[in-house]
Amino acid sequence: MTPKELLFDLSQIDFDKPTADIHEIRKHNPQRYEMEQLTAIVFEDVEAKVCVGYKDVTQEEFWVRGHMPGMPLMPGVVMVEGAAQLCSYFAQRYELLGSPMVGFGGLEEVRFRDPVVPGDRIVFICSLVKVRRGRMIISRFQGVVKQNVVVEGIIKGVPIPIEALTGLPPPSSSAGVP
Repeated sequence: MTPKELLFDLSQIDFDKPTADIHEIRKHNPQRYEMEQLTAIVFEDVEAKVCVGYKDVTQEEFWVRGHMPGMPLMPGVVMVEGAAQLCSYFAQRYELLGSPMVGFGGLEEVRFRDPVVPGDRIVFICSLVKVRRGRMIISRFQGVVKQNVVVEGIIKGVPIPIEALTGLPPPSSSAGVP
């Protein structure tokens, strides 16, 4: 894969000098524990509207045991979640949407190209296409492992009305049981 096929030339990045570690990411993204799908952010350019981060995939991921037994493959939805978290981080850090939380608004043109397995580093690239403050953000994204695009598409983020959701009762262990 040549660099011009990527949304951003990754050879310009020093992966040993993150711009944000997991603690900084947590200031902007609400996901925790097994749902955190970013290890670090390594590039941010507000003017160019590009952000790059990565996830180091380990044997301890929540999906390894069951997807698939004896042949652990990172689920496509988890790859897309990682890209969404990168886009959300960028939008929240720079207050692009003007909302306390960003959620999925839609996906388009998503393609899975190659498998991702424990031991891989999946590098996510997001490039903002359109920002409608208070309404929606639209980004192109790619996930790259060893110079190969493994996932790509368009992701839409929308404001989440957290004030309406914070009053919900906590889930009970007997949900659905009469």
